Amino acid sequence: MTSAKTVPAAASTTQDELLLRSDADGIATLTLNRPGQYNALSEELLTVIQNTLEEIEHDSSVRVVVIAANGPAFCAGHDLKQMRANPRKDYYDSLFAMCSRFMLTLARIPQPVIARVHGLATAAGCQLVAACDLAIAAESAKFATSGINYGLFCSTPSVALARNVSRKQAAEMLFTGEFIDAATAKQFGLVNRVVALDDLDAEIKAMAGAIISKSAVAVATGKKMFYKQIELGMAQAYDYAAEVMACNMMADDASEGIDAFIEKRSPEWRHR
Repeated sequence: MTSAKTVPAAASTTQDELLLRSDADGIATLTLNRPGQYNALSEELLTVIQNTLEEIEHDSSVRVVVIAANGPAFCAGHDLKQMRANPRKDYYDSLFAMCSRFMLTLARIPQPVIARVHGLATAAGCQLVAACDLAIAAESAKFATSGINYGLFCSTPSVALARNVSRKQAAEMLFTGEFIDAATAKQFGLVNRVVALDDLDAEIKAMAGAIISKSAVAVATGKKMFYKQIELGMAQAYDYAAEVMACNMMADDASEGIDAFIEKRSPEWRHR
């Protein structure tokens, strides 16, 4: 077991850092730290988390990323006060492009990303949950794409939402803006597991540990393949998946894993 270390984020407010990073045992936990603003995604927070993810992308010591948050909410979406203070089309274009880049980065980095959802996740906050590879929610968590309540359809959140839940369920959330509880979010497919708040960290650790115990090469290969094939037609997806699998078979870890299975022993991965 390695000891935990806290890594300063790349930017901070005048009082507290916008994003806290803590690394331990192959897990990098990134904690949104704007509790007074319900962790709204300001342009400053988007910048620092983007920079941090790009650093992690090339850090082989990190096997799993956890997105967490301080305060009563997980994330309330975009910072509406900041948006209203800059009523210009070019500003909104830049802001939404920045947010989209962040969401795409979550899918691009080789490490699986787990959302630790302890409270409210609305609008772009709900999008963030959907954009993470995996999500574990506390029973107290609630979810909504609530922009429609304020005259603003959650267009960018709909991209991630519609790729996680069924079309009818996504449409209901987007058109009504109504909240769903954690149990319903699991039923919809928005989150993987729902646990008591006191058990949330243990469940996150268990899921991360299950991933870390596998070959890093296989996990990274699989994540890239999964997101690419899902956007292809079925025949193209099979062609692409077959090519990836053939290349994966040539990796040392695949040889070791198969030999270990045949010899009825635990594998010793070459790449951790």
